[in-house]
Amino acid sequence: MAYAIEFSPRAREHLEFLRLFERKSLVLAIRRRLVLEPTRKTRNRFRMRENPLAPWELRVGALRAFYDVLEDRRTVLIVAVGKKVGNRLLIGGEEIQL
Repeated sequence: MAYAIEFSPRAREHLEFLRLFERKSLVLAIRRRLVLEPTRKTRNRFRMRENPLAPWELRVGALRAFYDVLEDRRTVLIVAVGKKVGNRLLIGGEEIQL
């Protein structure tokens, strides 16, 4: 059974900091890769070590989606999106340390 995809209000704000084609690419990848098996580890989708942001990360090139899986609601909640620039992670236009 498929999972629903929800974006938190903060994640929606973060999307505004991406260029249009980046935004479209990331949202499409989220819809394709997280609907069926969001907790299956792959090369570009993995459980992160303990951090204040989210337990899971999806990588799409330089773009990142950080998410949580709400099993009781069969929902993937996207809590933040950002972009890797070199070894820096930018979320909402600000550099974040994880």
